[in-house]
Amino acid sequence: MKLLSISILFLFSFFTPTTVKNTSDYYEWSREELKMANTAGNASYLTGEEKDLVIYMNLARMDGEKFFNTYFQDFVDDYNKKVMKYSNYNELKISRNDKYYRSLEQQISAIKDLPMLWPDQALSVVARQHARDMNRNNFTGHKSSDGRSVKDRISKIYPKRSNGENLAFGFSSGLENICMLLLDKGVPDLGHRKIILGDSYGLNYVGLSIQPHRKFGYSAVIDFVSLPQQ
Repeated sequence: MKLLSISILFLFSFFTPTTVKNTSDYYEWSREELKMANTAGNASYLTGEEKDLVIYMNLARMDGEKFFNTYFQDFVDDYNKKVMKYSNYNELKISRNDKYYRSLEQQISAIKDLPMLWPDQALSVVARQHARDMNRNNFTGHKSSDGRSVKDRISKIYPKRSNGENLAFGFSSGLENICMLLLDKGVPDLGHRKIILGDSYGLNYVGLSIQPHRKFGYSAVIDFVSLPQQ
């Protein structure tokens, strides 16, 4: 199944997912759940795929088990089909026996009813600037080309607030980026997964940008900050 991002313009507006495979009734997402997850629907400063970054993170936080058994499974099937053409397919593929897959299944199944994440325009500018910096100067990493850290960049607009950042490379869609960050394959501390599925630091607003990247095709930057609820 795949989501279609739209803006919520009226109180009773909602967006409808396009189902690409049949799932049991237990794992169907209701219109109310999808509407609740679409906190970025009116964020005109974000692209459709950037809005999807928010939607998919929110769905995973809302019901981790359901997300794993619907959107994440669709992603794994589609991703493995895409990489079959490469000679190192066995290295690239996502195996359902892999330890990262199995640990995600275990951890995400315990996630239920976490607070929704909300988009922030000023923080999205910060994310966009870093994504463009990585493309322009052909590098990857949390430190800017001028030496600034994540804390430096975010604290300039939101001082003395808890913050964090996730980076993903090689994918243009919201679903692909979020699923790869949740899988966190090859990341021993599972830092990307922890920040998406966490609630310890009160990180509730996100800045987002998906931009071209000279080496990897695309980069996605998701900045997080803890702010008073508006």
